[in-house]
Amino acid sequence: MEIDKLKAIAQKVETSRSQIQNEQATKTAFIMPFLQAWGYDVFNPMEVHPEYSADLTGLKGEKVDYAICLDNQPIILMECKSCHQNLEHPKHSSQLHRYFNATGANFGVLTNGIIYRFYTDIVKDNIMDDKPFFEFNILDFDDSSVNELKRFSKSSFNSDELEEVARNLLHTKEVKKVIAQQLNDPSPEFVKFFVSHVYSGVRTASVVEKFKEIIKRSLKEYINDIIKEKFEEVLGKEPETNPPDTAAADTPPEETGEDKINTTPEELEGFYIIKSILREEINTARIQFKDTRSYFGINLDGKVTKTVCRLRFHERTGKKSISIPDNVETGKEATTNINNLDEIYGVAEFLKSRIRYLTQDTYKSKSEKTESI
Repeated sequence: MEIDKLKAIAQKVETSRSQIQNEQATKTAFIMPFLQAWGYDVFNPMEVHPEYSADLTGLKGEKVDYAICLDNQPIILMECKSCHQNLEHPKHSSQLHRYFNATGANFGVLTNGIIYRFYTDIVKDNIMDDKPFFEFNILDFDDSSVNELKRFSKSSFNSDELEEVARNLLHTKEVKKVIAQQLNDPSPEFVKFFVSHVYSGVRTASVVEKFKEIIKRSLKEYINDIIKEKFEEVLGKEPETNPPDTAAADTPPEETGEDKINTTPEELEGFYIIKSILREEINTARIQFKDTRSYFGINLDGKVTKTVCRLRFHERTGKKSISIPDNVETGKEATTNINNLDEIYGVAEFLKSRIRYLTQDTYKSKSEKTESI
């Protein structure tokens, strides 16, 4: 499975999704090319079997959209929905659940041509799990997710190996979910673990509560430090070998040139939050940033003329805001003050609206309009 083929499909999804009207069009435009990139012959009904019979006892006429077969045996069932449908609706997975039980396939995939959710029977044999063990987003993937996807390609498929892979992926996914929960709201047990290593006094309820915020902040700062280090590696910067002087940190840097701009971990965290919000609207590789002395700008394709929003985080005052340009090119911005980064999610719909405007075919920059006058 070549990553270039996946990128080509992603490009097609981005440019033509608005013109796809139904499930059948989604299959033809997005899902069949995906199966081809996977290495399966969509024109061989013995390999990619459309409308595969999945009749249950006492219930006839049940058919799954596709059954991928090897040696005349179904190995993967695919239930397809329109690219405009949300896969979260319980009825979608329940359909696949019924089909899974009626066939000998070990894996099921629920997809809308953008999101591909993979299921198997880890919890109970021959009963499809309620939770997917793997999810692939054609508009937001990396090398790691592509490597997992390759395991299900025709050239790599090995049912016995995939059972262990599925189990590990599911457990990894659940562990990451627990980590995310603890980062946002550490449990008393989680807090006590750290307190026992750094505090020698009596661990009263008030002490644990006090350390809850300290640990929450410490974990976020640690993650931000890792992110910043990675950015420095990519950008070719030399990381600091000594911690910054506390007194100097309280003094604003001299604004004498671009080299004085300091991208903070908090700004980078805000950048990643915005990328996660926009992941269903656009390939997030196109979302980039440019830091300035006045604001942290987030734009499309690295173009300052396609600003998505601007973050203004004042370290000395602690004030934070997010500004989103309007969609009529007046130069005006709608600014929202926020107390913490989580409040960025409160303007998610405005960010999505902005990115839709920037990616529409009729979009013109101010300079283009000026030239046409």
